[in-house]
This record gives sequence, C-alpha cells and structure tokens, in this order.
Amino acid sequence: MLIDLRTYRVRPGKLPQELDLYAKHGFASQLRHLGPPVAYLQAESGDLNALVHLWAFEDADDRAQKRAAMMSDPEWQNYLRLADEAGYLVDQRNSLMVPVSFAPINR
Repeated sequence: MLIDLRTYRVRPGKLPQELDLYAKHGFASQLRHLGPPVAYLQAESGDLNALVHLWAFEDADDRAQKRAAMMSDPEWQNYLRLADEAGYLVDQRNSLMVPVSFAPINR
C-alpha cells in the first residue's frame, strides 16, 4: 500500500470558496479515478488555511496509472483551469508514504 499525503495551503479567507469550487467541479472526477480518499481534512488549529488529503494506492504504478487517467479527464482539466483562474491555492506539498507494520490501515 502506498499513501499519497497531499497538503495544500489556501489564501487566507478563501478556504470556503476553494472547498465549494472543488466540491462542485473536482471531487467527482477525482473520486471516479482515484477512489474514495482515506481522509480529506481541513485544519482546526495551527495553519487554518491548510487542506490535507490522503489517497491510498496499491503501489507507485497504480498511483501513476490512476493519476494519468484523471489528468486526461476533461472534467478534471476544467477544475484545474477554474482553480487556476480563481487563484485560491498558494502551494502544495505531497509525500508518498507506506504504513508501518502495526498500522490499523490495511497494507
């Protein structure tokens, strides 16, 4: 199992707008290609302008294939265009991680 941990920072005051844009134009396409996220979270303390997604894949090849299919989806491309035009996102970081042997998540 490979976990893609993705952290996005949103412009201050724009988190509700980004979540609305993603819910209306991005989530369905991402769900169709990647399956349900392990978690999709917003900060309750600390960096209040942060969103965190966790996506599970069988391995790096599975991730690459699913993300390539998503990137070729016109609906996803439309979301990326709208997100770019809106300018809500400041930056993104992602880490590929594997569960430790005793993690409750399925390996």
